[in-house]
Amino acid sequence: MNIIVCVKQVPASATVAINRDTHTMIREENNSMINPFDLYALEEAVRHKETHGGKITAISMGIPQTEDLLREVVAIGADHAVLLSDIAFAGADTLATAYTLASGIQKINVYDLIICGRQSTDGDTAQVGPSLAEKLGISHVTCVSKIDEISKDCIRCHRLVEDGYEVIEMRLPGLITVVKEINEPRLPSLFGLRRAAKAEIPVWSAADINIDLKLCGISGSPTYVIDTFTPDYHVENEILIGSPEEQAKTAVEKLSEILYTVGAF
Repeated sequence: MNIIVCVKQVPASATVAINRDTHTMIREENNSMINPFDLYALEEAVRHKETHGGKITAISMGIPQTEDLLREVVAIGADHAVLLSDIAFAGADTLATAYTLASGIQKINVYDLIICGRQSTDGDTAQVGPSLAEKLGISHVTCVSKIDEISKDCIRCHRLVEDGYEVIEMRLPGLITVVKEINEPRLPSLFGLRRAAKAEIPVWSAADINIDLKLCGISGSPTYVIDTFTPDYHVENEILIGSPEEQAKTAVEKLSEILYTVGAF
């Protein structure tokens, strides 16, 4: 079975550099790591390969430095990795990102299953996986917490929902997004690190994947960020004095004033 795993580079800390003109992250100036949810996707692919054989190809859209993270993916167990990198891809929203990834996957061409992390820690939208499936015209299942069985033409899995789980069968080729309950990601092995150091990671530009420039990057993004800022949490404390009854009365009065101010009454 040929499995494609989508991985993303995300900031390694909550403090990130922001472009004040486009209100997007300046990824070159931020310390980065592999999106944690994508490690669960990679681990599930590696476990399937160890049990049933097959090939794993990792794909990512990002800046040139993302190549270092893809080598880590190869060290963990991916057979191949491809980086989609072009200035034309910069500033993409989830729809433009899905379009670019779909174009790269169509160039790879041969796949049975695509595995994505449920969401990224920088965007938290959980939209790219389903959007990618729609762009490719394949079925998808989100929030997969367990894979029961994979055959040549079908996958049966548990989909995590609020009050339990659903058991879903889906025809392949298809796409799933996984949650952290599905497994425990491994660390790279020494052999894997040596193999990753020698791995050739092709970098595909917009021209290489025959992409429509009007549909990628900022120009292909129907949504945009109006402003980005760090919230200022200003807290004022006040100690109420008096008897318990007097304190309760004062507290009710102050809460009433706050609710009136915010328009709750």
